[in-house]
Amino acid sequence: MPTLNWIGKDEVIKHNPPYHTLEKKYTFGAENSENMIIKGDNLLALKSLLPKYEGKIKCIYIDPPYNTGNENWVYNDNVNSPKIKKWLGEVVAKDDLSRHDKWLCMMLPRLKLLHRLLSDDGVIFISIDDNEMANLKLLCDEIFGCGNVETYIWCLQDDTEGSFPKTSKYTVRKEHEYIICCFKTKIKFNKYKSDRNYKKDAFSNPDNDPKGAWFSGNMSRNSIKSTTGSKYYTITTPTGKEYTRNWTISKEEFEYKLKNNEIFFANGGNGVPRLKIYKNSEQYSIQSSLFTGLHTSITGGKELKAIFEKEIFDYPKPTDLIKRILEIATDKNSIILDSFAGSGTTAHAVLELNKKDGGNRKFILVEMEDYAENITAERVRRVIKGYGKEPENSATGGDFSFYELGDRLLEENGNINENISIEKIREYIYFSETKEKCEQKGSDFLGECNGVAYYLAYNKNEPTTLNIEYLAKIKKASSYVVYADACVLSEDTMMKYNITFKKIPRDIKKV
Repeated sequence: MPTLNWIGKDEVIKHNPPYHTLEKKYTFGAENSENMIIKGDNLLALKSLLPKYEGKIKCIYIDPPYNTGNENWVYNDNVNSPKIKKWLGEVVAKDDLSRHDKWLCMMLPRLKLLHRLLSDDGVIFISIDDNEMANLKLLCDEIFGCGNVETYIWCLQDDTEGSFPKTSKYTVRKEHEYIICCFKTKIKFNKYKSDRNYKKDAFSNPDNDPKGAWFSGNMSRNSIKSTTGSKYYTITTPTGKEYTRNWTISKEEFEYKLKNNEIFFANGGNGVPRLKIYKNSEQYSIQSSLFTGLHTSITGGKELKAIFEKEIFDYPKPTDLIKRILEIATDKNSIILDSFAGSGTTAHAVLELNKKDGGNRKFILVEMEDYAENITAERVRRVIKGYGKEPENSATGGDFSFYELGDRLLEENGNINENISIEKIREYIYFSETKEKCEQKGSDFLGECNGVAYYLAYNKNEPTTLNIEYLAKIKKASSYVVYADACVLSEDTMMKYNITFKKIPRDIKKV
């Protein structure tokens, strides 16, 4: 597969930004809230979300700088490279010959972290225009795999807003933008269903499938005679009979569906395999690549003006665009992330959709600019309470907690930052070892995962030692990983109890 290269790519790939904590400042609308608005650099904020949210986010929407030269955006990732350090603090202007390199250096590490945060059946939508469309598509192909990347066209044709500006500056009047759609794993995206119609009486459930009644659909492509390609392979039935031909799905997707009991073998397991098509999936269909009938950013600006009663931003995204995305990609309990939050349109759309269908979707917004509090969070406050002449009609209800990016966990010299609370250190270490959330509180015991018990013996005031006395206090497990300042146990004792000692801070992993 072709790959995209640019100035600074190798240095950005090697760069591992430090892990920072998140500090809650307040909660609005409730005593506690799972909705989050985070003020801080989005690269660092995304990394700080990993211990709790890696593999948990169902839908991500981002609206990064389009790199037109008009955004006044500045490249500020502190990558350890002389050529990149020259970029720091400089506004990326239209005549900057390295602006595409800078944009790609900014996007690559963020997309990699977003990929980690997505659930296996998750999807990310990225708004973009012609300035970086080609580069972004190749970059997404590289990170997500070209089979997991699709392109939507957002048609900017809402007659209620009047005609587009007429200008001689451009040869072609732009009436669309792009939305790149990247699946974590397309075959696991549970709303990407067939749009074929079946008679309702064709559905039954002879095997008591928990997913409900189903109909067996053909998956053979007998008209295609080619013996090459990803969809030409051999399937062995439960009785041992083999069928070699072209199929409508790849071998990888077949194996996934077989594992999930979504393949039917007729004739007592001896027949040609067929796809189980579920009755309760009829409401879903393959999505058109055209987003039509939606408002444009002109309406997005009017929505914002109605909330604040003054002009705020010129062209924020309209809420119905985000709601269309949420309807495609989420269920009522999904977590939605927007790491270029801007005015907070994504949270507004989540709250309105929850009000409409009784959902319990949660949002996480990240905004680095100073307006994160007085515009982003303030918009969400006003949407929750209601705004305009009839606030009771616009009020969505809901709540959120506001966070700021805290201190880094490990200092530049590798030592633990003593300003960090022990609970945040425990959370980080357990996640770095297991990719799981630390549920244990108030003791050295972090948790047990796959038969391994994890312990952190840490005291910022005095050194800790793994010795016989410490060993006598810990619970029985198949094996142990113990973090401490020193270890005086013999090798025989370590082997007898399957103990792995890790020295603080030297052996703390950098996620």
